Amino acid sequence: MNRLGTLERYRATLEQTPLAQDFGRLLGFNGLVIEASGPDVKIGELCEIDGHDAGQSDSSKSISAEVVGFRDGRVLLMPFANLRGVSAGARIRALRRTLRVPVSRSMIGRVLDAFGEPLDGGPAITPEGYRDIQSPPINPLCRAPLDQVLETGVRAIDGVMPIAKGQRVGVFAGSGVGKSTLLGMMARHVHADVIVVAMIGERGREVGDFLHESLGEEGLKRSVMMVATSDQSALVRTHAVHAAHAVAEFFRDQGLDVLLMLDSITRFAMAQREVGLAVGEPPTSRGYPPSVFNLLPQILERGGRLRAGGSISAIYSVLVEGDDMNEPVADHMRAILDGHVVLSRDLASRGQLPAIDLLSSVSRLTGRVADERQQLLVQRVKSIISTYETSRDLVDMGAYQAGANPALDEAIAVYPALIECLRQRPSQSSSLQETIAMLEAAVGSHMQVRV
Repeated sequence: MNRLGTLERYRATLEQTPLAQDFGRLLGFNGLVIEASGPDVKIGELCEIDGHDAGQSDSSKSISAEVVGFRDGRVLLMPFANLRGVSAGARIRALRRTLRVPVSRSMIGRVLDAFGEPLDGGPAITPEGYRDIQSPPINPLCRAPLDQVLETGVRAIDGVMPIAKGQRVGVFAGSGVGKSTLLGMMARHVHADVIVVAMIGERGREVGDFLHESLGEEGLKRSVMMVATSDQSALVRTHAVHAAHAVAEFFRDQGLDVLLMLDSITRFAMAQREVGLAVGEPPTSRGYPPSVFNLLPQILERGGRLRAGGSISAIYSVLVEGDDMNEPVADHMRAILDGHVVLSRDLASRGQLPAIDLLSSVSRLTGRVADERQQLLVQRVKSIISTYETSRDLVDMGAYQAGANPALDEAIAVYPALIECLRQRPSQSSSLQETIAMLEAAVGSHMQVRV
């Protein structure tokens, strides 16, 4: 019996062991894409490129690459690193696997690269398992309703546009308007078990600034930070987005409430544009290939709350080019997301931070997570801001005469206290009940909302 068991184990091992290795040869390189004759591979498979001349066997400097397409019978690969020193005819070996990321609870409190390797100088991660960076779609019937509030600690969000656990929200902003500061505030104060922060295409300096100034030591203690800086290849930047979602799914599957923050989805789209155009996709709006708009919903649908337990609440920053809120990526994201937070350059210049434009921002789940008292308060706050902003020029010039418009008179009286309530330093945090009480005190006793 033992002999039969041993034979079965050997047979299983032999079935999983390739008896021959598939090799190909590098034929050309156009700056982003390698053209090779062979090996016999599939889209998404990993290969190794020998960093030496074709006749040498030393592979100590091998470079990893991924199969991204085929053209005229040739294999198209994109490398993860610089190909400097690689010669024509270099040997390419198929690894017969796709990219996976190690996952472990020991990731919490660490700063990692797109492949799960430490960047903080700490010990290597001891994996509890590996996950493919691209997971299959979630069965819609396995999703739980989004009816539990997620407290972020940011008064303008919790009080006026509350977010649900499992909701997907975009932060739309131009450069230098306080996007990273707002993300850091939420990471510090949000009521979540684990926070996964993915920084995609950022400058190296910004990574350090976010880590030490925006996230802080307290925020890092319950966070996993994954980084792919702007000087890395487009393929690494796109894979970092998928890897961050895979890590978030690992913690979600353990029944935890996860906040996933991705800064920024626009730079992911730009990286995917590089990949798509390099393999021959046709450019569409602003040069973005079709694969960009195909991948965005696949990525965003990985968030949500499951009936079996656990949730991924996702915050995606959208860097709008030239403050154009209707540019292709921003417009496509708005159609998919469950809400959007718009940051205003004008409000930031006035010193109102976080510079959230409440009239342009919306949470599509406010009616599910806010009770009647808070819904009336939301209507009241937006009505006051809208009335005041519509007549701001008249008020600032002194052209408005008190008594001409009772609603505007009331807005002028309430507006300063309301804005002071919404203004918040990054280190400050308020509970939901404290936020509601502060807003009610700011807008006064006139809580009747005209329908």
